[in-house]
Amino acid sequence: MTAQLWCFGESGNAYKAALTMELAGYDWSPVYVDFFNGEARSPEFRALNEMCEVPVFREGDLTLTQSAVIQLHIAETTGKFLGADRNEVLRWLMFDNHKLSGQAGPVRFLMNFLPPEKRPQPAIDFLQGRLKATYQVLNSHLEGRDWVADSAPTIADFACCGYLFYPEPFGFDRKDWPHIDRWLDGIAALPGWKHPYDLMPGSPADRA
Repeated sequence: MTAQLWCFGESGNAYKAALTMELAGYDWSPVYVDFFNGEARSPEFRALNEMCEVPVFREGDLTLTQSAVIQLHIAETTGKFLGADRNEVLRWLMFDNHKLSGQAGPVRFLMNFLPPEKRPQPAIDFLQGRLKATYQVLNSHLEGRDWVADSAPTIADFACCGYLFYPEPFGFDRKDWPHIDRWLDGIAALPGWKHPYDLMPGSPADRA
């Protein structure tokens, strides 16, 4: 049975789940959500996920939402990328959710997907300041190590990289963070890796 993932290419949170499935060799297919035209707030989508968010994973009678929940399910089902220390993996999943993706997603949206005249610069500046501190934590942690939570890649890596491969500017420049840059190269070298716009349907180019 092929699992389905409701997603769209611009979503870093959906990318975490899609990348985990792709690298684990999971049988899945994307279902495009037209987020920018309001599909995630439609009655039909609310029936699928009352939180009005992607990703949504469905396989048979099982429906899961929230990227970390989906990632954990795939790792536990396949026995891949769960890591030797579950607590350490969960620690970095939480770090990503609260400190990294939880702030990178909003600031990227504000800077790239709102008309220029509607962009709240004070909010953007505030989020970028918090993100700089977050990048410093991640960059320092990766000094002398290849992966975030283990000696091999885990779902923690695929969570923390969720927004860092996107080309749209939001205050992150890889060359400013050499250990993050090297780590992202390592993820991109994994067999089966794909850029978010190649892995999921939908990109800014489609709306240009």
